[in-house]
Amino acid sequence: MNKKLLRIACIIIIFAVFACFEYYKNTGTRVIEVFSPTQFAVDLNSNGVYDEGETVCIPDIKTFTSDLKANQNDLMKEFNLSQADAINAGYMADEFAKELLLGKKVKLNFKPERTTDCLYADIYTDEADYTEELLRSGHAVVYGKLTEPELFRKNLEEAQKLNLVILNRKSRKFHKLTCRYGIKTGDFLILPMAEAELQFEKCKYCIVRPEQSEKLKKKEEKTLDKSTYPEYKEVKGIKFILSDYTNRLSPHTKCDHYFCKETVNLINNTHSTLDMAVYEWSKIPDIERAIQAAKERGVQVRAVYEVKPDEPLREETAEFLSNIENKRPDEISENKKLTSMLMHNKFIISDNKTIMTGSMNFSRTGFSGFNANNVVIISSPELASYYTKEFEQMYSGRFHTLKMPIGGENTFIVGNTRISAYFSPQDKTVENALVPLVEKAERYIYLPVFVITHKKLTQALIDAKNRGVDVKIILDATSVRSNHTTHEVLRNAGIPLKTENYAGKVHNKSMIIDDKYVITGSMNFSNSGENRNDENCLVIENTELAKFYRGWFEFIWKKIPDIYLKYSVRPESRYSVGSCYDGVDNDFDGKVDFNDDGCR
Repeated sequence: MNKKLLRIACIIIIFAVFACFEYYKNTGTRVIEVFSPTQFAVDLNSNGVYDEGETVCIPDIKTFTSDLKANQNDLMKEFNLSQADAINAGYMADEFAKELLLGKKVKLNFKPERTTDCLYADIYTDEADYTEELLRSGHAVVYGKLTEPELFRKNLEEAQKLNLVILNRKSRKFHKLTCRYGIKTGDFLILPMAEAELQFEKCKYCIVRPEQSEKLKKKEEKTLDKSTYPEYKEVKGIKFILSDYTNRLSPHTKCDHYFCKETVNLINNTHSTLDMAVYEWSKIPDIERAIQAAKERGVQVRAVYEVKPDEPLREETAEFLSNIENKRPDEISENKKLTSMLMHNKFIISDNKTIMTGSMNFSRTGFSGFNANNVVIISSPELASYYTKEFEQMYSGRFHTLKMPIGGENTFIVGNTRISAYFSPQDKTVENALVPLVEKAERYIYLPVFVITHKKLTQALIDAKNRGVDVKIILDATSVRSNHTTHEVLRNAGIPLKTENYAGKVHNKSMIIDDKYVITGSMNFSNSGENRNDENCLVIENTELAKFYRGWFEFIWKKIPDIYLKYSVRPESRYSVGSCYDGVDNDFDGKVDFNDDGCR
């Protein structure tokens, strides 16, 4: 008896669903709200109000949407889009759906599957099959792939031209798509800025102050010395690369500087092993593609990298390392003191025969030439093998003061160049290598440096000046705030020292001596650089390279006004060219550009 009643009930339900389908198919029902291109409120009971159970969804298709509350992280990651461009793409998709469906009567072909949130159906207007139109529109993603990638790109470009903003309907202020105050808005509307400007007030943080930044940028560009210095010099077996950071007033991820181009070239010409010592990493598409291609052709990629106790990795560094199977952090288990020391190296060893090293972090501020850095690429199996021994120590878990001296000969001949290699902290580089060179200097010692705090080196420079050597220093603006900086001691001793006045950092850790020696590497001239951190330093004996680097120093020296021989520039201020519109927190106080008091 129960089975018979159950069969009758099922027949009635099937008949009811079929009857509903036939009714809606023949009479149609109105779309009263578009939540996204695949989710709608449909007035199934014809009362003119969105009621529970009246949400209809398109199955098996995903799209972007301009709904700020929607979780689009997976799609953004899949297609490498920023949150702003996800909103841009979503705006075009939402507008497409609204134009075709909003307020119109549609016919629904219901699917058997459903969820607590959605009734699934294909939707038909009088003119078209909406699902088919969506698939052809350039907005649809099916099984992780765009159905029309070229149309998607064109739609995105059109949205970007609209300069979309987030309107907070409650405060009646509008914000850029990247503004945290806009993104947190509860009652919002996405619309073109030209439309918003007619009725609403601008956000002072993301729009008003950036407008002030733009005015300052135009003013500075009129007076900016746009002369440039050559970016590299080659001698047999060595390429020495510099950045004229005075004309690169904001960082980016394009691969248009020799720093980036030569890194890509090195990786592309690697056939067996690629070992990387990474202090910091930014997402540079051309470089990440080169590394991925190297892995796919069978190159073994390994990395040692810096971590800080009780702090997560920077997001971009963590993402990069997630794609590297063979890696080792400088974390020393249950020893925060050792872990707090830095793995500060920035070098790459290719096929155990070519080494790339210098002062440049593997970041957008480094690769783009925004910061002043130097990089040297050396073809020498002997030197590369020496660096590999240092890498293997770290890769096996020996970092910082746990490392042992490598031993053996540390000086190598490359063409007509003599190169000596030193590693911190085991080699006591400043005391054993740099101070003796300063003590032997006869004509000049020029230092483009990020910081000087090492007291023995400071005294050696003062002694050199007192015996008639021409000593000059260009110091980064942030370093005058260091607790242990010796810049005033050096100035008081009569040594000409300029603090630079540009947005990017003078990030070099270097000296040029007597048109004979170039000293470069990752090691800051500090006690930590010599005695705590993992660092590398090269003493390069080559007249051509020394003269080339001296020319760069003199070129930058002339660009920095003489007033900064006496005064120090606030690193994020109207006195530091470009620092108020570069999008970088130049003084590490958590405030960027016109949010910083120095720019206001």
